[in-house]
Amino acid sequence: MTESMNVRNKFEKDLAEVTWRDLRFHLQKDAIIIVAEDLDLVDVAVAVASDDKEQVSMWIAVGKLSKPDQEQIDQWEAQQDKPFRMLIAQPYILSQVVTHA
Repeated sequence: MTESMNVRNKFEKDLAEVTWRDLRFHLQKDAIIIVAEDLDLVDVAVAVASDDKEQVSMWIAVGKLSKPDQEQIDQWEAQQDKPFRMLIAQPYILSQVVTHA
């Protein structure tokens, strides 16, 4: 099995669903990255972990990866049970809003 497959498998196993209450702690470390709903969170984690600067830069440029803005934070603070999918790709916490809830 290739190293990239091992990384992908690890992220697939580590994929978690958490609430904003669980995530908000990471705001202090400025570690939260919001991933657009139309991206596969595992694909993004693999790209970040493998330092695929070209792909990650493109996602940032088109607004698919971003830090949460104050408006989002305020909304989530008011709704702390808001569900997210989450993966840790050091040093980042990749988070994606769950809309099926």
